[in-house]
Amino acid sequence: MNNTQYTLFATCPRGLETILAQELAQQGCTDIAPTDGGVACKGSLNEVYRANLHSRTASRVLLQLTRASYRSEDDIYKAAKNLKWQEWFKVNQTFRVKVEGKRAKVKSLDFIALKIKDGVCDRFRNHCGERPSIDKNRPDVRIHAFLDEQNVSIFVDTSGETLFKRGYRQDTGEAPLRENLAAGLLLLAGYDGSQPFQDPFCGSGTIAIEAAWIALNRAAGLNRRFAFEQFLNFDKALWVKLKAEARAQIHDKPKNKIAASDNDRAMTRIAQENARAAEVDMFIDFNTLDAQDTRPNGEKGIVVSNPPYGVRLAEVQALHALYPQLGSWLKQHYAGWTIGLLSGDMEMPKLMRLKPKRKIPLFNGNLDCRLFVLDMVAGSNRDKA
Repeated sequence: MNNTQYTLFATCPRGLETILAQELAQQGCTDIAPTDGGVACKGSLNEVYRANLHSRTASRVLLQLTRASYRSEDDIYKAAKNLKWQEWFKVNQTFRVKVEGKRAKVKSLDFIALKIKDGVCDRFRNHCGERPSIDKNRPDVRIHAFLDEQNVSIFVDTSGETLFKRGYRQDTGEAPLRENLAAGLLLLAGYDGSQPFQDPFCGSGTIAIEAAWIALNRAAGLNRRFAFEQFLNFDKALWVKLKAEARAQIHDKPKNKIAASDNDRAMTRIAQENARAAEVDMFIDFNTLDAQDTRPNGEKGIVVSNPPYGVRLAEVQALHALYPQLGSWLKQHYAGWTIGLLSGDMEMPKLMRLKPKRKIPLFNGNLDCRLFVLDMVAGSNRDKA
């Protein structure tokens, strides 16, 4: 087994960095340093494979090949050309380059991407007389570069397709919630798989499905392929071993009840199909109900949900009329429960007359949101402001 220690950077939705750092520590990574939009750490191929397989909140796991200072575009070209790309992938495999920068002293990041591409191709041409092809849509290898004022860091993407693509979502309906954000909401709200769980605005079912996978201790990446499987240093024996261990750790059934509902019958059907693809439909009680008609499925459970929030004025006004009713429903029926609501409407808790114990900034795509976490202790959550 290759025990070389690599510098890694795992990306994630903004707001989930602390959760991701905990996940990486659980998978054996060291020197963990959360930053905006991801977590830097150290690890061998073992940790690379485990992070991809087990992390519920990561978007990608990037492996750093070099960090070099630059004064010109040509310095960046040389940094790319000096890397032994032929030890990572074959000349008949395709690749693409993505460049991001923060206060980078270059005129064009697109031009830098071309320079890195040229460096990779020239390395191969010098090595074997041929150059690999570019594929911008479905490349075998994804190369990422990050520039600041003085340095360029070049990474190879070990994940391939972004990690929120678990392989189960057949149909999303409108406004889908990405799987890694859904898992992050659950973990931030304190769900560990042992409590009763409900999502009364389940949409396409993503939060409930992720809850079921947590409750079953099922690794998030068991149903998909990864870019590292095509690398020349791929350790197949290690990967087979890690997947077998992950399968052996799956529980037969959740410890407690999981329920999901939506007032749109078509969405409930989509959620059921997605749950079937995720192999958890038998563990989730799906219903077509208005949220206010749902009732607790146990004592001291957790609700995590992404209720609708309006964009157009008429939608906002209608929802603002609904929020007080939702607040009354929660206070009447869910005493003893923890409630986690993701919303882009910062007025939601006030209009529900509830005071959250935490307001966690998150982004659902580009939409600035908050996860409002409330402990429903009877009579203690009224917003006195």
